[in-house]
Amino acid sequence: MGRVSQAEAEENRRRVVEAASRLFREQGTHVSVADLMKAAGLTHGGFYKQFASKGALIDEATAHSFDELTRLRNDGLEQHAGQRDAAQQELIDTYLSIEHRDSAATGCPAAALAGDMAREPGDGEARRVYTEGVGDFAEWLATEDQDGITRLCTMVGALVLARATEGTPLSEEILTAARAALTATS
Repeated sequence: MGRVSQAEAEENRRRVVEAASRLFREQGTHVSVADLMKAAGLTHGGFYKQFASKGALIDEATAHSFDELTRLRNDGLEQHAGQRDAAQQELIDTYLSIEHRDSAATGCPAAALAGDMAREPGDGEARRVYTEGVGDFAEWLATEDQDGITRLCTMVGALVLARATEGTPLSEEILTAARAALTATS
């Protein structure tokens, strides 16, 4: 079997990072390297040609997840012609929706990775990237009247609880109550 080109190697790395980003949000960072590579459509043996360790992949996949969140926020701002309040409200409505609750793999990394990041070393790159991403998200959510951290805590807490109670009436009630609380204070 021949060597892959530089372009193929970069494409393979991108595929692994994207697959890891999805799987880590859906299942946690304990997902095996074999499962990650299978999800990317690659063989297990190629992992260490791309990454020094699984920890290095966690670092990169965490950054990728927050980059996706930033793009989503920026897209919303563009769609609302720079009207931040309208973009924020749309994001809150989408965030606290049944569809987002049911889509952890493509959802918010702040909610999906919180438990895993709490177990990461405090001086680790993944923890640094996560902390920076949470801070940026909270800053984006801030309004003249309300602190962004409070808004983010309400959103993330509601989403985590709604996912944990999925399949019960309480799950939707949590999402509805959080949306109403954030709308009332907007």
